[in-house]
Order: sequence, then C-alpha cells, then structure tokens
Amino acid sequence: MGDESGVLDEVLWSQVVNGDGDAFGVLFDRHHDRVWRHALKVLSLPHLAEEVTAVVFYEAWRRRANVRMVNDSILPWLLVTTNNILRNHVRQQRRYRYFLSRLPPPTDAADIADDIAEADEFTFKTSALRKAFTQLKPQERDVLTLCIIEGLSSKEAGAALGIADGTVKSRLHRAKSRLGTLYGQVVHEQEPAAQAILGRRTS
Repeated sequence: MGDESGVLDEVLWSQVVNGDGDAFGVLFDRHHDRVWRHALKVLSLPHLAEEVTAVVFYEAWRRRANVRMVNDSILPWLLVTTNNILRNHVRQQRRYRYFLSRLPPPTDAADIADDIAEADEFTFKTSALRKAFTQLKPQERDVLTLCIIEGLSSKEAGAALGIADGTVKSRLHRAKSRLGTLYGQVVHEQEPAAQAILGRRTS
C-alpha cells in the first residue's frame, strides 16, 4: 500500500467499507491516540483506556457500513462511540462494586479515610469531576466531549450527533450547568473528607 498520510478519512473509509484492512490500519494509526486519551480522561488507567480503544475500533470495523463522517473525518464518530462504551464500562463497574459490597470485609482492611487524607487537592478535584461527568445524561456527555474536550464547533458537533446547531448550543449550556451542580453534590457527599483535603490550602 502506498503513502496514505494525506488521504482524507472519507476516501479511506470508502475503501474500508469494501473490506480494505490496510485502509482501516491507516485510520487506526491516525486516530488511535486521540481515542485513547479521551478514554484515559474518564478511566485514569492506561490499560483500561487501551481496552476501550480496542473495542471502539472493533465497533468501527463491525459497523463500518453505518459510520457517519463529519467534515470528512471519522474522529467525531469514534469519540461518541467511546462515550457509549465508557457508559457500559461504568455500568459493569457498578455491578462489580455491588458484588464486592456483599462480601465480608477483610479483617486487616486499611482505613479508607487514611487514603483519602493522603490524596492531594488536584487528585480529589479530578476524581470528583470524573464522577460528576459519569452522572450526566448520555447526550450531555456527548456534547461536552465534542465541544469542550475535543474543541469541535457547534456545527461540527451537531453533524456528528445528528442534531441542529442551535440544539447543540442549548444542550451544551445545560450540560455545563448540570456538571457544575453535580460536581458540587459529589464534593458535598464526600464531606468531611472534602473539607480536610480542600481546606489544606486555606488552613
């Protein structure tokens, strides 16, 4: 296969739809890092982010006939699919935690308050923000991902999500507001640990 570095995603994808694995490989190399970084922002664990990235590209290949391009790029579709897969991952983690909660605690379990007390302010805020983000509605996460994290215009995000430009703007406004509210709730729920950590800078 020749040099495909300058070929548009849309052109390569037309080859992928016809079963061209080499063209798919070019697109994988082109967008892998962006998808992985987005997954890492939510999961914070590189190996989990890599697993999610693999599933995203598997879905892209499996559903290649139905992938939607935005301004000749497949990236918006990949990022929205990443959010969908992350939602499934969060649900699985909740079921796993519920299962663990049904088990008797180990006799030598460390006091979790000690771990929280050792966390710095940045780690605490990042964790709270990540938790608040996962509590948003799917459409709110999608619009924040595309417009805020990935920097797409409202027109580009609208094309990726199949909604009007004005709808993107209003949805983005509500998503920001809800994220702020949820963040405050998460911090409040974790008091007094939050006061102990966030109060260090003012004490």
